[in-house]
Amino acid sequence: MEAGRRADINVRMLDCRSLALDLGSGGDDNSHGGGDAPHADPASEYGTILQRCVSYYRNLHSTAALEGLGARVVNCLQTGILAGNKLFTHMLLARAGVRTPRATVAFSKDAAMSHLRETGLPAVIKPTVGSWGRLVSKLTDMDAAEGIIEGRESMYPIHHTHYLEEFVKRPPRDIRAIVIGDEVVAAIYRTSEGDNWKTNTALGGRADPCKVTQEMEQICAKAKEAVHGDIIGVDLMEDESRGLVVHEINNTTEYKNTVRVCAVDIPRMMLEFAVREQRK
Repeated sequence: MEAGRRADINVRMLDCRSLALDLGSGGDDNSHGGGDAPHADPASEYGTILQRCVSYYRNLHSTAALEGLGARVVNCLQTGILAGNKLFTHMLLARAGVRTPRATVAFSKDAAMSHLRETGLPAVIKPTVGSWGRLVSKLTDMDAAEGIIEGRESMYPIHHTHYLEEFVKRPPRDIRAIVIGDEVVAAIYRTSEGDNWKTNTALGGRADPCKVTQEMEQICAKAKEAVHGDIIGVDLMEDESRGLVVHEINNTTEYKNTVRVCAVDIPRMMLEFAVREQRK
């Protein structure tokens, strides 16, 4: 909102939690935007929508509804689906020729344990859908691995898909690069603190500026195209032997710490991109 005022761009906040849309309205007077929103066709009333909902499921379903009613949403539903699932992202990146950590998907505890016994530890287990490092675990011994996987089998069915990734030999940091349109506008190192191997700033990781290299730009361009994204965050690791590898793409990338350490006005760039898209 502040960036919009600075750039003289009309920005209206739409809270997804108060949004109700008549899916059969076809633009008639039964489409409701919540609060004091007038009844109107989403395509004409909302213009271009920057999807910033951090809830994965609200994000996907509100995007589907708004796009279905004719609105332009950044990022689109296809990007939300593809980038929001680590398994989907991995397969698309591999097909696009982007280096990724070696990964395996197993569909039962027995299959997952059999794989780990064959390949050895350490390894990392991740939920296919999730953010902020939640439920991401480093597996260092077989007894602990079995307990963690067994616990997941009692959770919601999406956690019964066991996404196992190699533990990449890297410095105690990763890189978050933010892509807007065709440009990597800024990047930061996220360095883990103390005994915590996770680098997420939400879990206490330290943010420092990172120089955007030509290699990074090329990798991020391929990653963006793989998920059909417009504004994304690309997470990379510096593998000791292979160089940069991409381990995640963020559909609704956060930028607070990147703005803080890089002094780049990312929210303004996002709004200016949305305005350009609306004029097309």
